[in-house]
Amino acid sequence: MRSLRLRSALLAASFAVGLTGAASARDVDAASPQGVQAKIGYCKDCHGPSAQGYDGYLPIPRLAGQQPEYLENQLHAFIEHRRTNNIMFNVAHSLNSGMIAALAENFRKLNPPPIGGAPRGIAAKGKDIFENGVPDANVAACAACHGPEATGAGIIPRLAGQLYPYVIKELTNWEKERGQNPQIRDTSAIMSPVAHSLTKPQIEAVAAFVSELK
Repeated sequence: MRSLRLRSALLAASFAVGLTGAASARDVDAASPQGVQAKIGYCKDCHGPSAQGYDGYLPIPRLAGQQPEYLENQLHAFIEHRRTNNIMFNVAHSLNSGMIAALAENFRKLNPPPIGGAPRGIAAKGKDIFENGVPDANVAACAACHGPEATGAGIIPRLAGQLYPYVIKELTNWEKERGQNPQIRDTSAIMSPVAHSLTKPQIEAVAAFVSELK
């Protein structure tokens, strides 16, 4: 466990050093294919060589195939402290808007296979919730916003292939990690009542289902 923590700390340092520089230099990088590829290299140190995510001591999300608008919004959310994560705050804070847009567009084009690893036997229940919601708890079908294939649209994120433990972590801690800056309107408020209304077994089932989708 200590080695995994050390690995996370070293990767965080790598991000901070590699992405820090003068504003003028970042502006040049934003228009440079070489600069974009250099930043992508830092992202892949944590998110995986194909941006498929990393299932370790702390689950690191899949970025591959994600909606560009959503990725841009989330990177700005870290910068504006709407979303909590000290590592990602340092990473996002050193990126200008042009670089953020370039990175988001690049990750959308990737489509590695899902990592998988979810427990067997609960995905069927997750499929039912995803497609039909939980009427008794006034929870709408996930597919209504995320699409029948869970690929998302615009600011609505792709869930297909997302790491099982990461989906659980986000839904469980939604109100502690999202919408944390009351001065700035945050689209994450849409999900707050849904995350709050789902039970832990229901969250795990949905996470298992979407984690296997391609």
